[in-house]
Amino acid sequence: MKKLLLLAFTLICVFCVQTASQAADVNTVKATIVKHAIEMGVDPAIALSIARTESGFRHEARSCHGAVGVFQLMPSTARRMGLNPYSLNDNIKGGIMYYKKMYNMFGSVELALAAYNAGPGNVKRFNNKVPPYAETRRFVNKIMTDVRNQKVHPDPVVAKVKSGSYSHLNAKAPAPAVVDAKELNVEVLEEKPIELKLETLTVSI
Repeated sequence: MKKLLLLAFTLICVFCVQTASQAADVNTVKATIVKHAIEMGVDPAIALSIARTESGFRHEARSCHGAVGVFQLMPSTARRMGLNPYSLNDNIKGGIMYYKKMYNMFGSVELALAAYNAGPGNVKRFNNKVPPYAETRRFVNKIMTDVRNQKVHPDPVVAKVKSGSYSHLNAKAPAPAVVDAKELNVEVLEEKPIELKLETLTVSI
């Protein structure tokens, strides 16, 4: 009985540590998004909503079309911007840059979101209106609703970044080696679940 209680306690501790770690990671991702959004003159609420809708802030997320990470950047789109979509920081910068480009092109948040999802060509094809695609309309409506909710209940991370609580994000990392994008071949391996083995110790009480 004591062994079972000890095992249960160990499993609970591992679960709690894992959950706290995941939460911390999400907050760091959010903070990076907010930082870049502010620097680029984009509403952080919109940037956060796009990332939440696209991937749930998960950099390991991959779409069936090959889109990568938090902002679900297509590798070809990222390369045109001189960025590496497999780098979390580049992925975030690229996603916000692309949204801003779409906003500058159409002058409307809704049309920029529609272009982000369906491509600018499709927005132009339908006379600068949200294309009548169910997925695109769901995407736009979901983000617009989330942005309105954030105006009432702002994400705490936004205030923390503005107050400098995430000052470590400003630390400069060593400059990466320059690699010609034409020579860069990235292979995404099939994700496999990680097995976690726990060893329990018998404790005399």
